[in-house]
Amino acid sequence: MAIKAQEFIKKFESYCPQWLAEDGDPVGLHIGTLDKPIERVMMTLDVRPEVVAEAIEKKIDLLIAKHPPIFRPVKRLITDSPQEKMYADLLKHDIAVYAAHTNMDIIEDGLNDWFCEKLGLDVTGYLVKTHEQGYKKLISYLPVDDAPSLRAALAKAGAGEQGAYDSTSFTSVGQGRFRPKAGANPTIGEVGRPEQVQEAKVEVIFPESIEKNVLEAMFAAHPYEEPAFDLFSIDAPVKTWGLGRIGELPMEQSLDDFAEQVKEVFQLDGLRVVRPTNPQKMIKRVAICGGSGEKFYPAALAQGADVYITGDIYFHTAQDMQSAGLAAIDPGHYIESLCKEKFVEKFESWKKEENWQVDFFVSETSTNPFEFK
Repeated sequence: MAIKAQEFIKKFESYCPQWLAEDGDPVGLHIGTLDKPIERVMMTLDVRPEVVAEAIEKKIDLLIAKHPPIFRPVKRLITDSPQEKMYADLLKHDIAVYAAHTNMDIIEDGLNDWFCEKLGLDVTGYLVKTHEQGYKKLISYLPVDDAPSLRAALAKAGAGEQGAYDSTSFTSVGQGRFRPKAGANPTIGEVGRPEQVQEAKVEVIFPESIEKNVLEAMFAAHPYEEPAFDLFSIDAPVKTWGLGRIGELPMEQSLDDFAEQVKEVFQLDGLRVVRPTNPQKMIKRVAICGGSGEKFYPAALAQGADVYITGDIYFHTAQDMQSAGLAAIDPGHYIESLCKEKFVEKFESWKKEENWQVDFFVSETSTNPFEFK
């Protein structure tokens, strides 16, 4: 049985929320509607005419793209232009297009983390801080026997995430007292009669961005007609996110050896290397930012990186890096295509969790415009 596109996107955005995108980044739905059933979803880096042709051939209902297909306003829709005709083709074949761009780079266990994983880096932090978020605490009171199901529901909604741990909570037991008034339909007790019940006090913390989901989960799982709960902001912890990553190699390497490793890992025919003025400098601490991240090279320097990996490095920026003593490796923008297989792995795991009847596809079309001769 097909699911609604909204259901899939709700799950996607719980992992890769739109609000984590950089300001002005046009993430979200670009073409079509999410108010429809879907049976076939394809993940792509870019939305190009060749990708659209592949989607039509595979009878795709929803395309998920890393690069927004409408990054700048489209002034005209003229089907004589292949790039603009593809918009008409997408609408004609009822293929919705949803984009996740810089939010895919910033999220934990996202594209920059996957780059580090491929390179064998021990991640120590991010390159540039982008977002900060406070936490809230929810305290709920309910019969002791119902506490396990409430804790499970709150954990599924994302409450209790603390660093490298999830499903954290605290439970204590005490006496709850109440008297149902006229018109009440109490789970326990009778109208007009004081009641005393042994209750569990369940406490969880969660990032403020998921408050709506957490409260919905509590109300759905709580046995009382009128759930008793407290909700308030707390001073700590504060969760932060950032663009790019800083990591450490297991052992020092020469720049040439590390560049060869990058070529091998990302299956490249070639790459560009910026060699610092000290040609003997060894590589241990690595900064990486997928896409075009040259403007962040001062942050790589400030964090003590020996080498900075990013795409599309501009000629004069490369000279500035060189003068500053920072080695750089430009493997091109297309290494971001790693997102295709990694996200489909995620989609398949969600399919099992949610019992979806949906087929997922990795786009087989290369959208890399460059080749080495």
